[in-house]
Amino acid sequence: MIRCIVVDDEPLAQQVLEEHIRSIPELTLVKTRSNALEAFDIMHKEKIDLIFLDIQMPSLSGIDFIRSLKEPPVVIFTTAYSEYAVESYELNAVDYLLKPVTFERLSASIRKLLKQHIDVEPEPDYSYFKVNGKMVKIRHTDIICAQSIKDYIIIKTPNTNYITHMTMKYLAELLPAKLFRRVHRSFIVGANHITTIGRNVIELGDLKVPVGESYKIDAASLRSGTIR
Repeated sequence: MIRCIVVDDEPLAQQVLEEHIRSIPELTLVKTRSNALEAFDIMHKEKIDLIFLDIQMPSLSGIDFIRSLKEPPVVIFTTAYSEYAVESYELNAVDYLLKPVTFERLSASIRKLLKQHIDVEPEPDYSYFKVNGKMVKIRHTDIICAQSIKDYIIIKTPNTNYITHMTMKYLAELLPAKLFRRVHRSFIVGANHITTIGRNVIELGDLKVPVGESYKIDAASLRSGTIR
């Protein structure tokens, strides 16, 4: 579990980050503070693995705060200003998020963090999806396929279908590549549920999924077994 703090002087930005963090199972929010001096005090009392850090704050900027630490934790900068990006990466920040920070963008930063730090727990065999305002845990092996309809994704499992708001591109990055393949701009299929693979159609039991022209190479890799 990654223990984190939010350091930001804007109450609305704090609320947004707190909500996103609580929706990511790998994160535990320890404290939220409005300036770097308060954060400094917390870090001497608590074990902190990650800071979500604003840059422009009163008394001490986020960049100067990190420079003042002898052994700083991992940092993800959150700011309304793009001109500090280069300087933040010179400080080995994991990411640089422009406000307003979206859940998808923050989730991508956490995936990046998990890949960079090998001491973090292995990738789980499930993902959480926001369904009707609640975070629902779905095991990867239960996902038969996912279909995009406008701005929503229908995730089909043996027992029920879940509707969540996200892009197909984000879902493709979220799901493990060894278990899933995108075969159409509107469909991702679970390799373990495939019963028949044709040139233009993939069958998953009674469900038939079209194969898009630009995705036929990926579909062919399913036929050859290279996805496994």
